[in-house]
Amino acid sequence: MIEKISLNSLKFFYFVASYGSVTLAANKLFVTQSAVSKQIYNLEHCLDLTLFDRKNKSFSLTKDGEILLSCCQKIFSQLDQCLIELTQQNSLQTSLVLSCEPTLSMKWLIPRLAQFKAQTHGFDIVLLTGGGSIDFAKNHIDLAIRRNDFAWGEHIFSEKIADEYIVGVESSHPSVADELLISNSRPHFLKQIKKIQGLAQVLDTSSKTEFEHFYLCLEACMAGLGRTVISIYMIEKELKYQLLKTISPVVSDGSSYYLLSHNAFHEDPRKKIFLEWLKKQMLLSQAMIQE
Repeated sequence: MIEKISLNSLKFFYFVASYGSVTLAANKLFVTQSAVSKQIYNLEHCLDLTLFDRKNKSFSLTKDGEILLSCCQKIFSQLDQCLIELTQQNSLQTSLVLSCEPTLSMKWLIPRLAQFKAQTHGFDIVLLTGGGSIDFAKNHIDLAIRRNDFAWGEHIFSEKIADEYIVGVESSHPSVADELLISNSRPHFLKQIKKIQGLAQVLDTSSKTEFEHFYLCLEACMAGLGRTVISIYMIEKELKYQLLKTISPVVSDGSSYYLLSHNAFHEDPRKKIFLEWLKKQMLLSQAMIQE
């Protein structure tokens, strides 16, 4: 019987049955919805069975469908584990390619990468800077650090690293400049932070200058050109060496940093190791800034 059945159609059935949606299955498989529907139709036709009840565009498994799903879960789980074990030995010797926003990379991540490497996990991090949506396949990216201020898609696997905290700062040296320095790299950033009560005094000015990145706001701020609102993770050194001083409470802006992956995290132990390290490092940063 198996020689008459397309294994591809079984995989498509497994994804539709597991996620309960042709749309979500298509996203996970990186194919069109019509391609998924065609494979399901071919499988049902070949088996001469109805595997799904279709009502108002929703899919629910029939009794035969439930039996087949139970079998597929066992077989695909074993196959998945076998493939992971076969590829794990080689993958652990290679680097992880990580995409991260420029200022967070420069001010927070890069100073810590030597420490991560010294822990001898057996792999290195190759860093690419960038923000927004990610094309993992096109850019050969394994992981990406992003804040959850945009929809990255249901087909992307995500794990929370830490909440974002921001603060108002200015140069430690007196300045007469009454200018608000704002980065436009985050969509609607100024509009969002105006809703935060703790930042009202920092934002109370009629004059503002926009920069393309937070690191430009930071440099302008240290040069005495005005004040800015910035992530606490981007100013550790500047506060430690008293190049900047805070002029507002540290507040949450309601967003969080996430580690994104094209594949499930459990499939690659390196990703889990790096995720846990990121979580620990960001917690340490929070504790240091908020002391």
